[in-house]
Amino acid sequence: MYGKARAPEYQGALTTLSVNSSLVDVLAAGTEQLRAAERAGQRGEAARSGLAVAEAHRRLGQVREADLAWKASYRAARDAGDVAAMAWALWSGGTLARQRGAFPLAWRLLGLAAELGERGGDIVARGYSLAGLAETGRIQGDYEAVGRLHEQLLAEARRRGEARHTVWALEGIAQMHRNSGAYDTAYGLFEEAAEIAERAEDRRGHAWALRGLADVVSVRDGDTGRALALLAEAETTCRDMNLSSALAYNHKMQGNVLYRAGRWAEARERYELALDEFRAMGEPRGEALARLGLAKSLARLGRDRAETADELADLARTLERIGLRHARQMVTRAQEELGIDTAPRTDTGAAPETGTATSTGVGVGTGTILKTAATATATATATGEEAAR
Repeated sequence: MYGKARAPEYQGALTTLSVNSSLVDVLAAGTEQLRAAERAGQRGEAARSGLAVAEAHRRLGQVREADLAWKASYRAARDAGDVAAMAWALWSGGTLARQRGAFPLAWRLLGLAAELGERGGDIVARGYSLAGLAETGRIQGDYEAVGRLHEQLLAEARRRGEARHTVWALEGIAQMHRNSGAYDTAYGLFEEAAEIAERAEDRRGHAWALRGLADVVSVRDGDTGRALALLAEAETTCRDMNLSSALAYNHKMQGNVLYRAGRWAEARERYELALDEFRAMGEPRGEALARLGLAKSLARLGRDRAETADELADLARTLERIGLRHARQMVTRAQEELGIDTAPRTDTGAAPETGTATSTGVGVGTGTILKTAATATATATATGEEAAR
């Protein structure tokens, strides 16, 4: 039995905020409480209110402000000797790093956050950080490495009756099944996530689940009308709560649905909108996916084949450089779909980023993640200490 969803990242004097609070309201309340804590010299409270500020900025797509806020929260927590608060700040920083496409940094920060969460006795901070590691690996396309971790975190969330975390895990597992072609399994998991989120009043989780359902309904059933209706419902929630990233991904999915239906001009408009939104918030993964959809739509609308080939080749290099394995495979499929010859890959002179899911040893289990985090502690701590200066 699941209770009402809660937002553990809203801490200290901000625990009264709801998981469904408008991010604009969260930012205002967090900023006010942060200033009051700083005036009173309450470093622990400053760290916890600063966490809410960082998360509001991140979810609003305000990358620079979010970066400054999580680092300030870390410094305040360190000064207060609050290990659990340090873990939460690093979780926020790691989540932001993933959002920005800085996957090696995300692995380091989230790994240390998991270790500090355990050391500080905050099981929720530890769980959120492990979930962040799992999601990072999933986004990079290393399903074998993080599949078992998703299942483990789902079992833990179910056992504790944590609706929000259960919904997250179900959606992640569903996405992996969808991308592997197991549409019926994916649909069932997205449907369960939507039902739990709705009962628990988790509007953010519900909006993401509806997006997943719309995707499966479109690709499996070809039901464009129902898919667009589900996305329209989710879009309303995204706008009500100022969920900038979720809204951009919703618009990108609208483009996918319209493209599959052969409505290429409408798809182009949706992809262009999503592309602008992703660029405004500095989210490279979303930007690349929107560019891919836009390139395919423009090709169907008569764009010069050489321009399309150049665009797809550039996308392939970009995705390979930042370590998005599944998205890179999507470019290959687009080239095949459009009959684009793939020229041999040229060396761009840039060293590829490291830090993929496999390199962390994630698939072996939670113990290995924490062991890996421990070996990375010096590097990650240096990152935090550098931020603290």
